Amino acid sequence: MLQSIREQGFRDLEVIVVDNASKENPEAYLKQHFPEITFIRSSKNLGFAGGNNLGIDAARGRYLFFINNDTELTYFCIDRLVSFYETQPDCGALSPLICYFNEDSTSGERIQYAGMTPISPITARNKIIGEREMDAGQFLVPERTAYAHGAAMMVSREVLEKVGPMDEQFFLYYEELDWCERMRKVGLSIWINPTARIHHKESATVGVNSPLKTYFIHRNRMLFVQRNYPRTKVAFYIYMWYIVLPKQLIKYGLKLDFQNFKAVWKAMTWHFWGISNKFENLVPVAPPKQP
Repeated sequence: MLQSIREQGFRDLEVIVVDNASKENPEAYLKQHFPEITFIRSSKNLGFAGGNNLGIDAARGRYLFFINNDTELTYFCIDRLVSFYETQPDCGALSPLICYFNEDSTSGERIQYAGMTPISPITARNKIIGEREMDAGQFLVPERTAYAHGAAMMVSREVLEKVGPMDEQFFLYYEELDWCERMRKVGLSIWINPTARIHHKESATVGVNSPLKTYFIHRNRMLFVQRNYPRTKVAFYIYMWYIVLPKQLIKYGLKLDFQNFKAVWKAMTWHFWGISNKFENLVPVAPPKQP
């Protein structure tokens, strides 16, 4: 990822690496091989939002480009994002086209993200446009979309001052969706510019089917609706408790995957009883009261 930033045509930038309390401190290695970076090491894992917010505090640029550590930028990615952002006065968040990382480039590229549809206020489900399609040039024109993608999104300093940073209560997943909703409430729009692209080694950090991922996806799905669709939250609770919860418990029970089974149950009950668990201890905020 850092090497791909080095190879960008855009040179007027600062690179900030936030280490979110990893077990091994990479500072010495990074400083030796990438002396141009600013390195920040957190003493505690602050989650996706908290880690990014540490970077925000240190950043001085007019535009902030948040990218996951399991990504690689293609040539001129930053140039094309900045150039487009400057032509759209109502732009809140901007993402590039995201393709799955494939070491064998001769077989073509498979798309992960080319935009998103709006989230349903009843089910909190939506679709990622272009997901798993082979890239055949079907996405070439910048368009408004419902949400930016947390793996790669650009936000201006001006927008940040209007809406504030990402909410650290989410810790992991849904925080960028909530951020986009906050941008829309102040009249901003969300865009994708497919002329810029990155390659993403998805879930390289948390694991494809980890209990950590299972817990925060279910927990934050409910938190997102509580915050953004309060009028439909009762119908949403019914859907989650009588359709989603039984389905997930049966799925993991049949697989004898009791770690994910417990993660789903704890994610759901946290919203009503604030039950403490090993996942919630990661979050530096108190559980909400019963809705």
